[in-house]
Amino acid sequence: MKKVSKTKIAATYATALYDAAFEKNVLDKVLEDVRKLIEVCRKDDEFVRYLANPVLDESDKKDVLAKTAKVLKLDEDTLRCLDIISENRRFGELAQILEEFVHIYYRRHNIAEAEVESVKKLSAAQVKKLTGNLEKFLGRKVVVSYKITPELIGGLRIISGSQMIDDSVESKLNRLEIMMKGGQ
Repeated sequence: MKKVSKTKIAATYATALYDAAFEKNVLDKVLEDVRKLIEVCRKDDEFVRYLANPVLDESDKKDVLAKTAKVLKLDEDTLRCLDIISENRRFGELAQILEEFVHIYYRRHNIAEAEVESVKKLSAAQVKKLTGNLEKFLGRKVVVSYKITPELIGGLRIISGSQMIDDSVESKLNRLEIMMKGGQ
């Protein structure tokens, strides 16, 4: 039997969920559900471990999923996808599937993703200005995720796709060090 990578598995499930949601015209609701589930996975790794446990009874897992769906007010298509993931014993890849769904949504809606690293949290005004500048630079709507990275010392590091803008003090010091050692 040929082994399939977890990335490919996640892409397959995420694409199926996207296509089903698109077909039923509930894409925005499912995206909202996926974001809620991503938060649950980040905050409660026990939830995913429980559902990924192959020893536990499938009907108990379905009950947990149904209760979770009710509490989070998930769309029936989202719940159906979770049931399929559980039945196929792929809950270990749930976080990856959910993240891939978001990436697919952004690609198909021509939305760029950018990660911004800074030493401290940016103010609302800085976030607004930075997002506006990134949208002008990339020529499309941008969704930005922020990460605090104290090693930068100051400045920003922005990554979008294969592009990186590194205007951090750390980077400037590294370039200066290379120049002082006689490097290129």
